[in-house]
Amino acid sequence: MPLALEQLSYSYTSYDTHVPAVRNVSLTLEDGEFLGIIGHTGSGKSTLLQLMCGLLQPTSGRVLIDGDDLTQSGARKTVHTKIGMAFQYPEYQLFAPTVAEDVAFGPRNAKMSAAEIDHRVRESMSTLGLDYERYAKKSPFELSGGEMRRVALAGVLASDPKILILDEPTAGLDPAGRNRLMRTIKEINAAGKTIIMVSHSMEDIANHATQVLVLNQGGVFAHGTPEQVFSQPIALRAINLGVPQTT
Repeated sequence: MPLALEQLSYSYTSYDTHVPAVRNVSLTLEDGEFLGIIGHTGSGKSTLLQLMCGLLQPTSGRVLIDGDDLTQSGARKTVHTKIGMAFQYPEYQLFAPTVAEDVAFGPRNAKMSAAEIDHRVRESMSTLGLDYERYAKKSPFELSGGEMRRVALAGVLASDPKILILDEPTAGLDPAGRNRLMRTIKEINAAGKTIIMVSHSMEDIANHATQVLVLNQGGVFAHGTPEQVFSQPIALRAINLGVPQTT
């Protein structure tokens, strides 16, 4: 299994007070699964993602990637070869003068050969629907919002992670841009990558996820298949969550 969480907890410290953000979360994901995470604002979703990719160290519990414990320093050094994370509005992280240079950052940082970097850049851009000849030499800051989002995701994908973690990947996109990006994410998943995605779109979660995790006040409120989770509309509405129009 690529990822397992074991009684994972995390607390922030504020004025000598410990504020729980994630409480005793456990789950396992097999290769190629699609985990959708939902919950109202402040439920612990983004904190959980940061724990999964090693940006935060848990107060207690473990994160296992291919059996390696991320709480151990040796495992943390290799996590970035296995996990790629795109934060909400990832286009804000763009920095290079051209699209190709931005997408190449991860492979270049991993000290890959020039030929391998070129291959990774072309392949990831193609996956995200970015024609290399058209976009490679353009400034990412001259593109539309949807195109910038795709460039940012191509940069994450270029490192060829086994697990792709996405925090609200369609936030701020118009309906056409959102639908196109979700189709691409589903294609990436169908090609064998494990996807972990936070979203406020119940429809996207219901239509694409194999597992759904519902967080409330940092803890697991519900966990199961989309059919199992969304068959509890009264319980979901009690924590200010809706249900998809189609399941």
